[in-house]
Amino acid sequence: MTKKAIIVGASGLIGSKLLDILLAQPYYTEVLSISRKKIKLNNKKLKKIVIDFDHLNEYADEINGDVIFCCLGTTRRETPDLNDYRKIDHDYPVRLAEIAVKNGVDQYHYISTMGARSESSNFYTKIKGDTEDDLKKVGLKGLFIYRPSILIGHRNKHRTLENIAVFVMKIIGPLLVGKLKKYRAIKALDVAKAMYKQSLKNRADVVTYTSDEIKKRA
Repeated sequence: MTKKAIIVGASGLIGSKLLDILLAQPYYTEVLSISRKKIKLNNKKLKKIVIDFDHLNEYADEINGDVIFCCLGTTRRETPDLNDYRKIDHDYPVRLAEIAVKNGVDQYHYISTMGARSESSNFYTKIKGDTEDDLKKVGLKGLFIYRPSILIGHRNKHRTLENIAVFVMKIIGPLLVGKLKKYRAIKALDVAKAMYKQSLKNRADVVTYTSDEIKKRA
C-alpha cells in the first residue's frame, strides 16, 4: 500500500528533522516537500516544490495525500512586518487545511507553541491561538496540534536570546516537575519523532499535545 506524506516548511528546525525521518522510514512511500526555500536534500521518494504561498491555490491539485505536516513559521527578526508575519503563521496554515479538506487528506499535523491562545496579549501566542481555533473550524478528519516549549537544536541562523533561554532551561529543567514539566525545553528531534509516530495511528480526532506529552510520544 502506498502512503503519501506532505511536509510544508521542511527547511526549518523541526521540519528538516521530520523530513529526514519521513525519508528514512518505509511507512511513507512518497514525500512531497512544499517550501518557500530550496531544499538541497535529494531522495528517490522525495518530490520538491518551491512556491510563493501567496499563490497557494495554484498548487491545490498537488496537495493531495494521506497526511500533511505543517511546520510553517517565522520570527519577528525575519518578518518584521506584522501583516506578513500573520500571513505566514496563520493564513497559510489555515488555507492549507482548507485545501486538505477539499482533497480528502486524512490528517493534518500542526506545530503551534506553548501558551497559544487567541485571548493572549502576546502577539506570537495570540496568532498561534487564532490559528489553532481556525484550524478546528475547517472540518479536518484528524487534527494534531503540538505545543512545544523552548526548542533545542542546531539552527542555521544565530539567535542570541533563544540560545540564552535554552541554556537557562537546561539548568532549571530538572526542577520543573509535575504540572511544570510542560515548560521544560524539548529537542526539535523529539517533536519531529512524535509527529511521525502519531501519524501512524490513523486517528480521526482533534487532539493537542503539550511539550511534556510530546516528549512521551517521541
